[in-house]
Amino acid sequence: MVEKTLLIIKPDAVKRRLIGHVIARLEKAGFEILGMRMERLTPERALKFYAVHEGKSFLPALVEFMVSTPVVPILLQKENAVADLRTLIGATDPARAACGTLRQEIALNIQENSVHASDSPENAAIEIAFFFNG
Repeated sequence: MVEKTLLIIKPDAVKRRLIGHVIARLEKAGFEILGMRMERLTPERALKFYAVHEGKSFLPALVEFMVSTPVVPILLQKENAVADLRTLIGATDPARAACGTLRQEIALNIQENSVHASDSPENAAIEIAFFFNG
């Protein structure tokens, strides 16, 4: 079944000029890019996006990181998109990410892990609407 999902290129990858590299990996993996833009999140918008983490100790640092430079949200489509993208990016902690995954290859650490990807079709719909209004 064809699904849509969201990937965000995070500030650490944007700063290191890895946008093209990430896009090339997505296309090579068979994802179709339906939408993409560069956006500078405000603290309020970042808090809204990460509302699921409200009350967690890492949230302030995460918001500070996500507003430090522009981010690049990308709307993607392919069969089994959510699961395939999660496999492509690898574990949140790049030290535990499988060899050949994006995070194993380019992430700096567990916080500066270069990309975000929706973790379920339900969250993908919410996250896509957040950046692309459906």
